[in-house]
Amino acid sequence: MAHTTAPPAFPMERDARCPFDPPSALLDLQQSAPITRVRIWNGSEPWLVTRHEDIRAVLSHPAISSDTDNPDFPHQSAAIQARRKRAKSFFTSDGPVEHDEPRRVLARDFTAKRMQALREHIQTITDKLLDDMLAGPKPVDLVEAFALPVPSLMICELLGVPYSAQDSFHSLTKAFVDRASTPEDTVAATDQLLELLSGLLDKKVTEPADDLLSRLAQEQLKPGIRSLDELAKMALLLLTAGHETSANMIALGTAALLTHPDQLEKVRSTDDPALIASTVEELLRYLTVVHSGLRRVAGEDIQIGGRLIRKGEGIICPIDTANWDASAFETDATLPADDLDVTRPARHHLAFGFGVHQCLGQQLARVELQVVFSTLFRRIPTLALAEPLGDIHFKHDMSIYGAHSLLVTW
Repeated sequence: MAHTTAPPAFPMERDARCPFDPPSALLDLQQSAPITRVRIWNGSEPWLVTRHEDIRAVLSHPAISSDTDNPDFPHQSAAIQARRKRAKSFFTSDGPVEHDEPRRVLARDFTAKRMQALREHIQTITDKLLDDMLAGPKPVDLVEAFALPVPSLMICELLGVPYSAQDSFHSLTKAFVDRASTPEDTVAATDQLLELLSGLLDKKVTEPADDLLSRLAQEQLKPGIRSLDELAKMALLLLTAGHETSANMIALGTAALLTHPDQLEKVRSTDDPALIASTVEELLRYLTVVHSGLRRVAGEDIQIGGRLIRKGEGIICPIDTANWDASAFETDATLPADDLDVTRPARHHLAFGFGVHQCLGQQLARVELQVVFSTLFRRIPTLALAEPLGDIHFKHDMSIYGAHSLLVTW
C-alpha cells in the first residue's frame, strides 16, 4: 500500500534566535522540493514555489491570476479574505479594466523622476525627526520616534491626508496585518478608513489642494468614470501600503546593520550615493518584510519549473525565501546568500514583487530608505541597540515583519 505524507503547514515558524532569517523549513524545501504542496488555514493545499527563477516565472505568466474573488484563491486568512472582499483594489484584480487602467491613473504620481524630486523634502523630514530625537531622552524607541513617522508623513502629504489623522489610521491598519484579527475586526477597520477617505475626497471636490486625492477628486470623481467608493478604495491601498512596509524596513534595517558592524562601517563612512543605493537593495533582499508570500491562482494549466500546475490551483510565492536563493544571489563563493553584504548586486530581488502587479510605490520606498540610511548613521555615528537582540519584540505575530519597538541609544 502506498504511503502518502500530509503536506506541511504554511506559514512556517521563524526561529526567534535568527530574527533576520526566513524559516529554516522553507530554505530546506527550496533545496529538496522547490515546488510542493502545502496546507493553509482553510484546509486547501496550494502549491508553494520557493526558487527565485520559478517565482519570477509565476509572477510574470499571463495565465496566472491575482483575482482575490476567485473561489480558489489561497487567501492568507479569513480576516484578509473578508477585507479584500469589502475593499477590493486593482492590486488584487486582473485585466485592462480592473487592473491596468486604475494603475495607470496612479502610476504618473509615483514615477522615479517624481520620487527623486521629493528627495530634498524627505531629507528635511528625516533631519527634523532626528533633531527631535537627539534633543530628547535616551534610550528611545526608534520605531515610534523615527521609523514610523518618516513614511507616514510622506504618504500623508502625497495623498493629502491630514497628519493629525495618523493615530487613527495607524491603529486601524494594525487590524490588517495582525494575524489574530478576525474578519469582523478587519471589515470594521476597513469601513472606518473608507469613511475617512471618502470624506476627504468629497471635500477636495470643492476645496482642492496640491495632492493626489485632490487630483483624483477633480479628474476621476465624475459620472461614468469612477465613484467615490472606488476612489476611496484606491486611496486606502496607497495609504496602508505606503507606510507599513517602509516603516518596518527602517527599523529592521537599522537592527540588521547594528548587528553587522563590518557592514555598518561601510555605510557610516561613505558619501557615495551608489553604495547607499546598493545598501538599500541588499537590505530589501536580506530582510524582505513581506513574509506571508505573494498569492496567486492558475487561470489555466501551466508548467512551472517542470511541474504541472492545473487550472484553479492556488500558488504561494514566499519572496523572502526567493531572496535568499543561492542560485540567484551568490555571484561569488565568498558572498553567500545568507550573509548581509551591502556591496552585493541585489537589484533583481523580489521584495517589491515582479510583473504587472509589482509594488506601485517602490520608487518612493527606495528614496525614503536611501535618505534614512545615509543620514541616520552620519548624524548619530555612535548609535547602538539599547537591548540585546534576543530581547527585541519582533513581529512574529504580524503578516508584515519588523519590530514592534526598537530601543536605541548613543
